Amino acid sequence: MRNKGSRRFAATSSLLVAVLVGLVAAATALAAVPRSTSPPTLDGTYRQGSTLRTTNGEWANSPTSFAYRWLRCDNQDCARIASATTNSYRLVQADVGKAIVSEVTARNTDGSGVARSAFSPVIADNVAPQNSSPPRVSGTPTVGATLTAEPGTWTGAPTFQFSWLQCDAAGSNCTDTNARGRTYGVRSDDLGRTIRVQVRATAPRGTADANSAQTAVVRGGTAGPGPAVPVSSVSLPDRLVVSAVSFSPTAIRNRTDTMTMNVRVSDTRGRLVSGALVLASGIPFGRVTTMPETATNSNGIATLTFQATARLPIVRNTAMQFFLRARKSGDDVLAGVSSRRLVQVRIVPG
Repeated sequence: MRNKGSRRFAATSSLLVAVLVGLVAAATALAAVPRSTSPPTLDGTYRQGSTLRTTNGEWANSPTSFAYRWLRCDNQDCARIASATTNSYRLVQADVGKAIVSEVTARNTDGSGVARSAFSPVIADNVAPQNSSPPRVSGTPTVGATLTAEPGTWTGAPTFQFSWLQCDAAGSNCTDTNARGRTYGVRSDDLGRTIRVQVRATAPRGTADANSAQTAVVRGGTAGPGPAVPVSSVSLPDRLVVSAVSFSPTAIRNRTDTMTMNVRVSDTRGRLVSGALVLASGIPFGRVTTMPETATNSNGIATLTFQATARLPIVRNTAMQFFLRARKSGDDVLAGVSSRRLVQVRIVPG
């Protein structure tokens, strides 16, 4: 009898254990905490003083309530913002230059789940951008080198655009090179000139521009010490080269303005040349005033001035041509190390 009772008790115990295990498994299967299927999203203007709002996102397992936190982030390093516990948040000065994230906690009777929004854009100040420290150009201004722009210091947490300018040796009479971006490859056309970068800062309240200081005068990649070599050091087989020409103003507008022509002379080794004699003649003859033969300075630049005469038609979409010659004093004007080039300047009535 005892053995039969023991067996009956053991069987009953095993049955109870199996039932309990089944009940636990069933309870576990029925427990379904909220699970995020689509993260929260932000809406609003990302500027100090504006209010951001967060959605709850999408959730599985039927949440019954939601709680909210807001985080301030700097380079992926986020910290919770004290007392920001509703589904909206008003941006403050401490948020400027940072990104904002919403954190949503969904709850039901089985537990809770947490989901975060994507990072907001960088929060801007509630002012137009203002420059407090000018842009800067780093790098060596030689042909073939790369210059790099730093935007300087601005209020307003703006975004930046970079435009590279080619200027004369003094940093004036700048023209747009049409090069964009933070870096600039120095070109042979920059020889004897200087480079600036113009930074355009854009924020929700407006835009502003600031220019860097000019670089040193651009030199050839094989240039020796000093900005230019004397023309006496240039001899065959090397020759002179009229390597760049600029006009100020950039177009002939009337017959009363005095025009300035800057002619840069280098040699076939890429060195700037001082003391080279430059002659500029208008074609056809007589349409501009006569310019005397002029020597290049220590930066390899000859500066000539002229005015349009009554013979020059001031007609839009036309141009005035010039014959340029660079030579070494004492050489035959048609031989030696001399060179020639045709250039033109636009005519824009105004």
